[in-house]
This record gives sequence, C-alpha cells and structure tokens, in this order.
Amino acid sequence: MSELLPEGENARRALRWISERLRKNPEQSRMALLDQAMLRFDLSPVQCERLLEFYRAADAKRGA
Repeated sequence: MSELLPEGENARRALRWISERLRKNPEQSRMALLDQAMLRFDLSPVQCERLLEFYRAADAKRGA
C-alpha cells in the first residue's frame, strides 16, 4: 500500500488529518474531509484525487 501514499509533505499531513478524524467519527463524509483538507493543507486537485484513490483502495482491501 506504500505505493499509494501521497507525495509531498502537505498531502501526507492531510492523510494523517483525515485518518484521525475518520477514526474519531467513521460516519463522517470523506468528500467533506477532502474538501476541508484541500483548503487546510493547500492541496492541488491531483493531490486530492490521489488521497481519494488511497481511501478507495483501502476500502477495497477491507471489502467495504
């Protein structure tokens, strides 16, 4: 799964931030969190798409 980790420190920070919020509240919308992370961590649309792909791949591995 490391090949899916986002490039760039801001993207990695965003991943940690989103993951922490999902741990605390799994029902929270990932898209809303991605939107917030894009602004909070100054992410490009490409970085956001990669984060979305990361979570989709994680869901696929879990069978969700």
